[in-house]
Formats: sequence, structure tokens, C-alpha cells
Amino acid sequence: MAADPARAAWDDAMAPMPPGPLCRLRHGPLEVALAPEAGGRLAQIRFAGVDWLLGPEEAPATIAWGCYPMLPWAGRLRGGRFELGGRSHQLRRNFGAHAIHGIGYSRPWEVGARDPRQARLSLSLPRDDYWPFGGIATQSVTLGDASLQLALSVQAGDHAMPVTLGWHPWFRKPERLLFAPEAMYPRDASGITTAPPGAPGLGPWDDCFIAHDTIVLEREGQRLGLRADTDHWVVYDGDPSATCVEPQTGPPDAFNLAPRVLSPGQRVDLAFELSWRLEHSG
Repeated sequence: MAADPARAAWDDAMAPMPPGPLCRLRHGPLEVALAPEAGGRLAQIRFAGVDWLLGPEEAPATIAWGCYPMLPWAGRLRGGRFELGGRSHQLRRNFGAHAIHGIGYSRPWEVGARDPRQARLSLSLPRDDYWPFGGIATQSVTLGDASLQLALSVQAGDHAMPVTLGWHPWFRKPERLLFAPEAMYPRDASGITTAPPGAPGLGPWDDCFIAHDTIVLEREGQRLGLRADTDHWVVYDGDPSATCVEPQTGPPDAFNLAPRVLSPGQRVDLAFELSWRLEHSG
């Protein structure tokens, strides 16, 4: 397995992930490069000539570039273990002692319907020791005049299963981050999220927050507003070259803290909107 770079990423989140062939979308000043073979991620987002994401040439590790979907769990899953219906499950660990960010970001996705400003992708989830329940994931990418709409869903197959969805964008370091969280989950000595959330602490952060207001990044004369139909956000700003602002349907380690379990055939969705404004435009 280690001889195949794409499959090496299944077992090691720090293994290099080549982008593979890119699928390019464009509408007005907004351009998006999709990398279906590299976990269905957005390899680059460019607005009015400004690139917003770190690319694989700067941070080649599977976990560290672009904007990728996290599913069927998001963040670290403690020890790769959880219980469901009285049965213990052990998943493959791909980040030291833990399993991180699910399996969608390291598998190739299939491109379905596509036009110059929209693409739809899908991924069949396995039934193996990476993920024993099956199911299907879908995502769509839609470009507006000055906005980008991302939609993600997972539908259970024949078996009940826990699910947490998220997006993990590696934004190039902004000049300002405007963020006013209402609460923050604590982390234990091993860096794993615990409950319940309390008062927000000071950064630098690698933490999960409760927040309802629009989050704003400012860079190179542009303001990027981030909204999602969830109140859970992970913010990582400890990297000197990037800041991650990640909407999630639950906290990291949600399978152990507050699992959301889908019945067979049930679906969960997450919508994420990125919208731009040029600072001089008023």
C-alpha cells in the first residue's frame, strides 16, 4: 500500500497527496479548481486574482492543503474508537494514536453533473475496517457572482451509523480574523476535545467553538465572509502561513461526546457559504 501515494494517505494523514487532474469552474471574478482524485477537495479558490487556499506545492501532506470535506467524522476521533448500540468499533488510526477527519478527504470522488459554474461529486463509503457501515456522500460546488456555495451530505445505507460532517479550508494567512465566539470546548492534555463548552479562551487556537455570527477574513484588499447552517466551528490559527475556519455539524470526537446517529436511509446535510467583498467597494 505504501508504494501507492494515494492509498498511503488512507493510513497516514501526513502522507503526500498529489492533486491529480483538476476540474476548473469559473464565473465572473471567481475561479475554483477541484481535485476529485485528491479527496474531492477544492485545490484552489481565486477571487479577483487573489488565491485564498494553500496548495499542495506549499503543504503537500494530505491533511494540510486546499479545502476538503470531512466525513463521516470531523476532527480527531479519540483512539479511533467509539461505541454504537452497545458494540465497540475500532477504526484505522491515521494521525498518531487517533483517527482524524474521516475518510472522504483521502479517497477519489466521482464527478457527476458539471457545467462552467457548478459541479456535483459523489463517494460510496466502504464497509471495512476504515468504515464498517457503508453509505453514500455527495457534495456540490456552485459559483455565484461573488460567492461560493458548498453543500455536503451523507446518507446511511442499510445500517444505522453515526455521522459528523465538516469542511476544512486551509486559508492563506489573513491580515485579520474577525471572530466573536460565544463558547469554546475545552481540550484535555492529549489535545482531544472534551465537554461541556465554556467561556472562550485566548488564541492561538486549535479549538472548537459555538458561534452564530458571520466570520470574516481580510486579506489583500478583500473581505471574505463565512457562514454555515451550523453553530460549531473549529478554528486553527497556530500555523504562520494559514488559518483554518471549519464548519462542522458537531464537535471533534463527536462519536464519543454527542453522537448523531442516522437510521438506515436517513441523511444529514451541511451548507457552507463563502462570500467576497472588495474593501474599497464600500
